[in-house]
Amino acid sequence: MRPLWPIFTLALVLGNSHAAETNRPATKPINLLFIMTDQQRWDAMSCAGNTVLKTPNLDELARQGARFTSFYSACPVCVPARTAIFTGHSIESNHVLSNADAERTDAPPFPSFDQILLRHGYRGEYHGKFHSPYQLALDYTQPVRWLNGKKAPPGSKSEISESEAFFKFVQQNAPPTPAKPGLLASRHGNYTPIPLDENYGKTPVGKPSQAGMYGRLEVPAGVSHTAFTAKEGMVALDRLKGSPFTLTISLDPPHPPMMVAEPYYSLYPSDRIPVPASINDPRTNSPYRPNKREDSGAYRNPTNIRQMTSIYYGMVAEVDEWVGKILRRLDELGLAENTLVIFTSDHGEMLGDHGMHSKNVFYEGSAHVPLLLCLPGMIPAGTVIQTPASHLDLFPTILDYCGQAGHASEGDSLRPFIEGKESGTGRVAVSEWNSQTVPGFMIFDGRWKFMCGQTADAPSLDALYDLKNDPQELNNVIGRNPDREKHRAEATRMKGMLVEWLARVKSPHLESVKARPLFVQIRADAPRT
Repeated sequence: MRPLWPIFTLALVLGNSHAAETNRPATKPINLLFIMTDQQRWDAMSCAGNTVLKTPNLDELARQGARFTSFYSACPVCVPARTAIFTGHSIESNHVLSNADAERTDAPPFPSFDQILLRHGYRGEYHGKFHSPYQLALDYTQPVRWLNGKKAPPGSKSEISESEAFFKFVQQNAPPTPAKPGLLASRHGNYTPIPLDENYGKTPVGKPSQAGMYGRLEVPAGVSHTAFTAKEGMVALDRLKGSPFTLTISLDPPHPPMMVAEPYYSLYPSDRIPVPASINDPRTNSPYRPNKREDSGAYRNPTNIRQMTSIYYGMVAEVDEWVGKILRRLDELGLAENTLVIFTSDHGEMLGDHGMHSKNVFYEGSAHVPLLLCLPGMIPAGTVIQTPASHLDLFPTILDYCGQAGHASEGDSLRPFIEGKESGTGRVAVSEWNSQTVPGFMIFDGRWKFMCGQTADAPSLDALYDLKNDPQELNNVIGRNPDREKHRAEATRMKGMLVEWLARVKSPHLESVKARPLFVQIRADAPRT
């Protein structure tokens, strides 16, 4: 792998990388470097068509390997999504349906891809946010820190949590910021809020919600969660280089709190950022009604959304810089030629689409995520795959390339699509969300996206969107659409594919979804959860 672009490069693509030879036999075991961000939407990369944000290192990774354009989260919330990634099984099969299930000690009933590799001669480490049931973390050759709280999970060998370790890192590396009006405190360091911040212009009461924190971090460059985790990951590469290894570097940004230090904070001036085309969507025929902050118009205000997006893009730019440093270190150690590098995210961020923020919904901003894979000599350079795929497919794909194919999974190896041996015709991507008030299932076939409730009588408005002609998802052609009968055949076909998928994964919701009327027009009055 040749060196990636230098940091802060904002130029356009300067040339094409040479295509990789795909027939070279693997003479060494394939290592795994799995890099995951939190809450990065699919189009937060310039290689995905973003005309504002520049991600030269991710773009270079895509040019040297493969990029999936239709890759979806198994569940648009952290813990279920990550557990699905680790095990290759759906959230119902894992019994991990919400973030609270990270505390379960009886689930999931499947090993992770890392555990399988570690039990077959690999050494391995995990650095950063481990947001999944902790028994999946017990096989690594270095202790994995738990995410939150003062009490370690059963079996944990770490004496300090991830949050405590990071806070210590900030204290050691960030000198105290002089007090000034409007300055607020967070575990990331002091910060200057923007008007969208829930405590802007007032004295905070109690512990602030990280989802409501926006601003400029007043810490030196390099004193960030991204830098903290990436540095630990690069040290791990040095430890692991002498044997087959699996290394996960789990970066927290661009997950809230949406705060970033200079120079990233000013990298993308807000007045140059376009407002989402769907920001004023009234959502009268949408499955998702506004929550309290959305009702207030906070996420329909163009100035707020531009400022929020400016910070979000700055956070992604910092991630991109550190990804470049990680990959250069892989190169320097002579490991790049036999290491499968994967870059993805657990779910996205709405960023003002439809006047919304955060995740938990099946709209593109929330459910559609990036996927890049690179393995010189085995993954053809510059490959772009439009075949729908999901988190469930990562488990079998990783084990396929690492010589451990055949373990049980509800996904499929993506290797045949990468190598052009299968067309992907008829493939779908499914996402789930454990809720009765909004759709519990989404299925996408490459053009049509169908959303429906989990049960026969769930009071959620169902939806069907034609992403080819309506990429902003503004026209739900069923639901309350008076012309919905014109789309009965398409809706029936999509529901039929969802029922087939539910039967294949032995979903407990199979019979109830089958019994659900095709055109449900009721929308719950309860707030979105």
